[in-house]
Amino acid sequence: MKELRLIKLNLRNFKGVQQFTLDASGQNVKVFGDNATGKTTVFDAFIWLLFDKDSQNKKDFSLKTLDGSGKEKHMLEHEVEGIFSLDGEKIALRKVYMEKWTRKRGSATDEFSGHTTDYFIDGVPSKLKDYKSLVDSIVQEDIFKLLTSPSFFNEQIKKDERRKTLMEICGDLSDEEVIASDKSLSSLPSILAGRTIENHRKVIAARRSEINKELDKIPVRIDEIRRGLPELDGLNKDSLKAEIGKLNAEIDEMMNQISSIRNGKAISDKQKAIQEIEIELMQIKRDHDSDSKEQLYQLKARVQEEQSNISILTAKLESNKNSQRFNNEQIKKVENNLVLLRQKWQEVNSQEFTHNDQCECPACGQALPEEHVSAAREKALSQFNLGRAKKLEEINVNGKKMAEEKRVIVEQGEKLTAEFEKLNGQIVDKQELLEKFTGQLKQQENLLTDILDNPAYVSKLQEKQGIEAEIKQLLEMSEGTIQDIQLEIIQLKQSRDQLQGEVGKFVLVEQSENRIRELEMQEKELAAEFEKLEHELYLTEEFIRTKVNLLTEKINSKFKYARFKLFEQQINGGLTEVCETLYEGVPYSSGLNNAAKINVGLDIINTLSEHYGFFAPIFIDNSEAVTKLVETKAQTISLVVSEKDKKLRVEYPEQMMKEAI
Repeated sequence: MKELRLIKLNLRNFKGVQQFTLDASGQNVKVFGDNATGKTTVFDAFIWLLFDKDSQNKKDFSLKTLDGSGKEKHMLEHEVEGIFSLDGEKIALRKVYMEKWTRKRGSATDEFSGHTTDYFIDGVPSKLKDYKSLVDSIVQEDIFKLLTSPSFFNEQIKKDERRKTLMEICGDLSDEEVIASDKSLSSLPSILAGRTIENHRKVIAARRSEINKELDKIPVRIDEIRRGLPELDGLNKDSLKAEIGKLNAEIDEMMNQISSIRNGKAISDKQKAIQEIEIELMQIKRDHDSDSKEQLYQLKARVQEEQSNISILTAKLESNKNSQRFNNEQIKKVENNLVLLRQKWQEVNSQEFTHNDQCECPACGQALPEEHVSAAREKALSQFNLGRAKKLEEINVNGKKMAEEKRVIVEQGEKLTAEFEKLNGQIVDKQELLEKFTGQLKQQENLLTDILDNPAYVSKLQEKQGIEAEIKQLLEMSEGTIQDIQLEIIQLKQSRDQLQGEVGKFVLVEQSENRIRELEMQEKELAAEFEKLEHELYLTEEFIRTKVNLLTEKINSKFKYARFKLFEQQINGGLTEVCETLYEGVPYSSGLNNAAKINVGLDIINTLSEHYGFFAPIFIDNSEAVTKLVETKAQTISLVVSEKDKKLRVEYPEQMMKEAI
């Protein structure tokens, strides 16, 4: 368990306090002063020294001294120094906030350019990083503020953070523990399907909203369908269908009458005669075209065939040229290699043997005996002759190979030349044939005559046109009768269409009633699903209620006076999470007097201090409202409103004891 106590707090030019020293000596003290004398400023200075904020947790507050007109006084150093005892070890911290004045080049006066802050640890200048590191090593900022102000927990932090802090103290309950505590919640795990209570409540809320929208729409849709239903009064579906069948029979009969008029015997005979004439015309045309066109087709085929033959032969001729060109290049290459071999043979054959007879022993340097020298010379000559003979033989072998290769290439060239001449001859022959067939084709094309130049064809064509004119005359004579029948058919169709429209009303009513039944079924299904969701929502609320009750018991057991309301019943029966501190049943935020607020705050600090294992000085503002403070192990600094004290005055335990006596 760590304990921090304030030994001394010095203020200089801090928020209007020119000079003040709170010499607490690690004991409980009271600071008296009238309003606006600087009591809260002492607490602000204490928090600013450690965390760069005031007692209201604001970072952007003004700590500079103001003159009578409310303007900042310049050229002042604003300083707070605190001397602490941490588990008996003395620590001194000091911060100095000052203006920064600089003189620009060419200017005779200094200009204000900002502020700087100097940091000191045990009187030694320090960097901000080291200073903050030391403060953080004592206790974290958020925890420290919870432990130094009775109002901080209930007034400075949001309800979610308060709930989180309480959960840290007592430890949360698992979902399994809560479900196991109430048998009515046993079906929850299968309903949640791996989701958390919170997430499943979101799913339920979203689906309930969708269902409500659909349920609101369904009656409107049904009403729209019903308002669009046609009237069926006085209508009989079977009678209407029978009447429609009767009208269709009459229409068909009249259509047959028209067909009979148009296809009368006189007309049908003439149409048959036209068909026979058309067959004869086709035969005349076929006979006319058969002889001349058959020859024409044959000549065109021969021309195309010879053109194709010439193309093939030309391609072969071009390939032959390429082969001859390659063959000639190979001959030149072989001949060049033969010339090189002959030159090499001459070089090798003209080589002469040379030998140095001045031989000496490589070991001692003395001249070798004559017989040794002669033997060496003979051996060297023999090797020279043998080597030259081998080289010449090798050259001869290569020469023969190349000569044979040349012979083969020359023979291939001769074959290619013969083939070239043959192909040339064939191309000439084919070109002559092509010219011949082309001429014959032109002659045959000139011999073709138009079918209209054929007298037999023209005669039959005129006969057909005469019969067509007779048919037209017959049709014009019967057209009046046909038109009268068609007018009757139109009237019958109008009557039929009107009756079909009436039958269609029955179909529309049937479709609409089916749709209404579908919507009503959908409405029942949605209502059933909504009821199921309502049950699931009730179970989740019951879970939260059970969990909150268990947690509330667990949390409240950690405190002596403070009690906590962690949920609130809504009008619709649901639950909403809250975190309201109660003291003797009275909510902190409404109806609780200052004395009770301070004492319940001290009770909370006591529990938090035990939980975090750290006791810090507690600044109790407006403590004049409390006749008896809740006991605490931590050092207390009470800030008391005293109208008679126009300057801050400090009372110490001994002095307070004497006054009490």
